[in-house]
Amino acid sequence: MTIAPARHDGEPGLSAWSDAHLLYALEEVVEKELNRHLKVAKEWMPHEYVPWSDGRNFDGVMGGEAWSPEQSKVTDIGRIALVVNLLTEDNLPSYHHEIATLFGRDGAWGTWVHRWTAEEGRHGIVMRDYLLTSRAVDPVELERFRMAHMSEGFESDNSHSMLHSVAYVAFQELATRISHRNTGHHSGDPVCDRMLARIATDENLHMVFYRNLLRAAFELAPDQTMAAVRDVVTAFRMPGHGMPGFERAAARMAIGGIYNLRIHHDDVLQPVLRHLKVLEIGGLGPVGLAAQEELGMFMGGLDDQARKFDERRAAIEARRAARAAS
Repeated sequence: MTIAPARHDGEPGLSAWSDAHLLYALEEVVEKELNRHLKVAKEWMPHEYVPWSDGRNFDGVMGGEAWSPEQSKVTDIGRIALVVNLLTEDNLPSYHHEIATLFGRDGAWGTWVHRWTAEEGRHGIVMRDYLLTSRAVDPVELERFRMAHMSEGFESDNSHSMLHSVAYVAFQELATRISHRNTGHHSGDPVCDRMLARIATDENLHMVFYRNLLRAAFELAPDQTMAAVRDVVTAFRMPGHGMPGFERAAARMAIGGIYNLRIHHDDVLQPVLRHLKVLEIGGLGPVGLAAQEELGMFMGGLDDQARKFDERRAAIEARRAARAAS
């Protein structure tokens, strides 16, 4: 296969890299990153993170005890975030379909797709087992939400482009890691915190894989990759956005310090952009330069929005503290 010169991908009159060309050109990078991942990823067993001795039968066919909120060891915000996080993990079949269709099922790409899916599968297993065994959330509501969410299906915002998909997951995997980690910190249950810390470790390794792949894409097709990063960052939304009650849950998670604009800017977007030095890349054509400038302006505006959010959140917390003291 003949590969077009990468440095001209954004210049008028010259053809851009196709998905097929990029998949072929990045195959060796994927193989290298896959081998690195397999060396550093540690095997772990979901059942070891579940407090099985706390479990007992629920009402229904087993004739056990019905769930009630006081049985839960986690905080209110912890319950909200745990449900959102698990419902997101539940859509794994759709995610696998999306990336397997885009990246393929053969060679290093296919091996990575299947390995990633297997590792992500553990996250849903351990979270559900923990939630049900510890009675952290209402099991009936959880199952109804799962059915509604999965019945809607899932379609990626970036399925039209391999580069957009790679850029998206580089940020999304880190966002998921941060959401899990903060949920654990705010859960009020050390067992939950330990479980989510284990999941977050996986998510971080997934982020590193995609971030390194994104770096290689910048070297091959800098203008196209810059435009893809610009598009993804400016229109980013989490994969669980279609679940029932997501906007209300997201708002409460934002106020509760699980995931909000400040966290999104400081702990997700900035670390990836800074690590790859995206706003410092030179030698771009007109398309890449325009995208880089738009990206820089967007980040500045997002920081301003995050600052205003911080002020509103501080005011809300002050009112809550005043009410509690009165």
